[in-house]
Amino acid sequence: MSYLVLARKWRPQNFDDVVGQKPVVQTLQNALSRNRVAHAMIFSGVRGVGKTTIARIMAKAINCHNPSEAPCDRCPSCTAIVAGNSIDLHEIDGASNRGIQEIRDLKENLRFMPVSERFKIVIIDEVHMLTPEAFNALLKTLEEPPEHVYFMFATTELHKVPVTILSRCQRYELKRIPFEELKSFFARISQNESVNISEGALDIIATEADGSVRDGLSLLDQIFSFGGETVTEADLRQVLGLVDRKIFVSLATELLNGDLAAALSLLSDSYNQGMDLKRFAQGLLYCFRSLIICSVSEEPEAILDISDVEMATLKNLAGIHSTESLISIFDILLKGVDVLKYSAQPRMALEMCFVKAVQSGNVVPVTTLLSRLDSLIEGQPMQTGQEEQVQQNVVPQDVAPVDSSVAESSPEVEAEPSDVSEAESDSDLKIDDTVESNEGASAGTHQQPSVPAFQPVPKDIVKEWDGFLAHVRERKKWMGSTLSLAEKVAEIDGQLVIKFDDPSECLYLQEAANLKLLTEFAQDFFQKELGVIIKVAGLSGNSDTSEGHPQEERRALAKDPRVQIAVEVLGGQVAGIRTGPRSR
Repeated sequence: MSYLVLARKWRPQNFDDVVGQKPVVQTLQNALSRNRVAHAMIFSGVRGVGKTTIARIMAKAINCHNPSEAPCDRCPSCTAIVAGNSIDLHEIDGASNRGIQEIRDLKENLRFMPVSERFKIVIIDEVHMLTPEAFNALLKTLEEPPEHVYFMFATTELHKVPVTILSRCQRYELKRIPFEELKSFFARISQNESVNISEGALDIIATEADGSVRDGLSLLDQIFSFGGETVTEADLRQVLGLVDRKIFVSLATELLNGDLAAALSLLSDSYNQGMDLKRFAQGLLYCFRSLIICSVSEEPEAILDISDVEMATLKNLAGIHSTESLISIFDILLKGVDVLKYSAQPRMALEMCFVKAVQSGNVVPVTTLLSRLDSLIEGQPMQTGQEEQVQQNVVPQDVAPVDSSVAESSPEVEAEPSDVSEAESDSDLKIDDTVESNEGASAGTHQQPSVPAFQPVPKDIVKEWDGFLAHVRERKKWMGSTLSLAEKVAEIDGQLVIKFDDPSECLYLQEAANLKLLTEFAQDFFQKELGVIIKVAGLSGNSDTSEGHPQEERRALAKDPRVQIAVEVLGGQVAGIRTGPRSR
């Protein structure tokens, strides 16, 4: 017989030989011993984890002549299945026999009793490849199959199987094989094949297998053919084009330390050895992913399938750098890998990716920035009981400190700062802290400033109307649009008169709440004691705000003792008063 590859030679023939699928194996063995085997089962999982193998073992166990040790691998039924010439086992490739006619032929065959065994077994591999018509033809038979038939399906894409099929099957989801179990299995095979393979080479093969036994056996088979009786890590890198994972750790270290020259040198050395740049970039990306997991997880061993030596190295490197820096470089590499897939110059693309990663520098954590901001805020005179600091930081040097008797004479002075800020939230006071100095005073002499009067800076209504419309639109878009329809505006006897030609244009604007709000906007913008009158051509009894609620608020704010004290302490003057809330 011709040479048998390792993947076929070492295919498990009984449940004890299955690698890394203990929960599934135990469930199936219990079902056999208790006579509770489902008439239809579906095995799902990634490539090479044992889906079809377990289905075949189950087929042997169902028809085994020695139920106590099924499968025994000695009876005629088991040996026929192992040899591949069992008449009552129908193994179908769903990718090449996917049409409705093939399923009809199968159903016709299943009508007849088994030839030599107790049951007919149907195994359909890659069942998700069947057409919708084929699935529909299978439904009724799958729901109520003949008593002498068992169905077993295998698929790598469970989501493509119709739910009507899934609901009629017992599902078994096979997981990826853990790193340590793969490594131990490959070491046992190497020993039985009389090949001396190094520990590092086994680590590389187990890592490259990515949880798949068949992929790992294919790599092992290839390296055995090259290395003969001894296999080293250098053999793996030379024959399979694999990159030593230590290079990724070294490269990650240089990128995190900001040494661009060293990083580019490592890339150049790897490129000259003939490695695939796209695969190299993927390996580096997975390295940073491992670093991030080591940085944020208390038990990274439960997530990462890597050797103990590599885990210790990654933990050490992750502990030196912040998680934010690792994530920043990972994001840059992730975008670079996407560009690399379609780039005509992959090396240049990867080099520029390294440049961006190094230029990003060490990212300052958000918590650090917030703590610095808190320190800056705490340094400002915003806390209760810091009146002396307020005077030192705010009062100009050419203004004498306020006599304490002034503060004692006004009970409002002792109000908490929160009271002042509350007043500011309801009304926006603009205080000009410029001070008129006495030019005639002698050097080193300070003048006590007098309390300045309210000095607004009024604006012309007609000239500034467009600006007022923009001011209103920012706060009430519909109101600004309505005002833009006005035919004429004018200031008459302290009133803002707005004239419309069509009464429908200003109907909503004439409501009391909206008129009051418009009055606040007008007084805030024009800095005048204005009322608002809405006039419509040809109509009398137009709406106005002559009651003057906003005007009363403005006068009260101007005379508020807290405002007077603030002006006196700061040595400034009131430049304007806003009665409208900030949100408006």
